Amino acid sequence: MPVSVQIKCIQTFRRAHPCRRISDIGGFTDRRWKISVEDAIDHVEGGAWEFYVLVGETRHKVVVASRDGRKYLKAECDDEAPDTLLSLPKCPEADVWGLGGSLGAE
Repeated sequence: MPVSVQIKCIQTFRRAHPCRRISDIGGFTDRRWKISVEDAIDHVEGGAWEFYVLVGETRHKVVVASRDGRKYLKAECDDEAPDTLLSLPKCPEADVWGLGGSLGAE
């Protein structure tokens, strides 16, 4: 069973298309963590982790989507563009890169 992790912040590239703007996702519990979108996609597709975002009190699963053959993350409630993730604040510096042990798990 995958570990469920809340995404609370993002880092972005300067890209024209919204599907390619997010470079890293992150969050915090006892420490701040951050991983690349590519690593997050690997964790989701490998079944080790699942990610979600909160909009108000509503939990939305984050899924792997594809556009023009390139994978990206978006909330299930979004159409094509990852608007829910793009609305999150910018990540501060991370204490840890990656999701080891129970880091970030809720």
